[in-house]
Amino acid sequence: MSDDEISREKALTTNNLDRYLQAATRDNTQRSYQTAIEHFEVSWGGFLPATADSIARYLADHADTLALNTLKQRLAALAQWHNDQGFPDPTKAPIVKKVLKGIRELHPVQEKRARPLQLDQMTQLIRWIEASLAIAESTGDKGAQLTHARNRALVLVGFWRGFRSDELSRLNVENIHVIPGEGMTIYLPRTKGDRLNRGATYKAPVLRRLCPVGAYQDWIALAGLKGGPVFRRINRWGQLADAPLNPNSIIALLRRLFAAAGLAEPERYSSHSLRRGFATWANANQWDVKALMEYVGWKDIKSAIRYIDSADPYGQYRIDSALGIPPKTLTSPSQE
Repeated sequence: MSDDEISREKALTTNNLDRYLQAATRDNTQRSYQTAIEHFEVSWGGFLPATADSIARYLADHADTLALNTLKQRLAALAQWHNDQGFPDPTKAPIVKKVLKGIRELHPVQEKRARPLQLDQMTQLIRWIEASLAIAESTGDKGAQLTHARNRALVLVGFWRGFRSDELSRLNVENIHVIPGEGMTIYLPRTKGDRLNRGATYKAPVLRRLCPVGAYQDWIALAGLKGGPVFRRINRWGQLADAPLNPNSIIALLRRLFAAAGLAEPERYSSHSLRRGFATWANANQWDVKALMEYVGWKDIKSAIRYIDSADPYGQYRIDSALGIPPKTLTSPSQE
């Protein structure tokens, strides 16, 4: 083999190695890690490879302006960079851990959670979407028809399956199979908790109202989709993009929908509102935690509990019952 052939072979091997290393890290993680490294080097003026002392100073300099979770994400990015380049990981040094603990003590923050979308609120939202869809049909506005049909399917599938925004954006027509009168199966090649990339199959039932299966079928038929992403961008002329909705854009889309439908404080909702809404609804309807974890796909019980809002948040129902006082009708948090 000539020197040129050897060089080409090495270059090909390197390219393949880079491709597989890149595939091992999810796209969103890659982007956030790149942003973190740029912030450390460019914005703060740090040097790589870094020392434990410089990372400790970096944390201290941003303790007042960055959330603790953001600082942890920055540490994870720096750790990944050092590991990938074959350098010792300075983020594991005692001084870094001690500074992080001090920041946690001096800057405690209350965790912000998206407001869960309750069933009565979703009913209000779907009624508004269907009324808007009827108007679009009567006026022959194809772009509006497509937009409302897509949004109805996105909300109902997202709620009843407890999907995250990134999971909704990665749904493909080829991976969804409908069994008339029963339900549909949805295959996702990878999910957040699927570290081995084995994929997961989910099922959604046919319902007599607020049906995710019927909404999905209506959307696919109206859009004429035979394959590719399920939920796509639609321009004002009613043309569908080939690419899926960006996961981050789904948050803004949902807030616009909630505002248009008259839901209070739409800015407090996010794509997690669908997931939390379903978890809260299931808990209020006596689903045990194991069944809920299996249905949604949680591996850790702490993750499941974080998403559930109690229907009796102040304990009034339980305390009145213990005191022998006839309890009032138990309502959901959104009804109080």
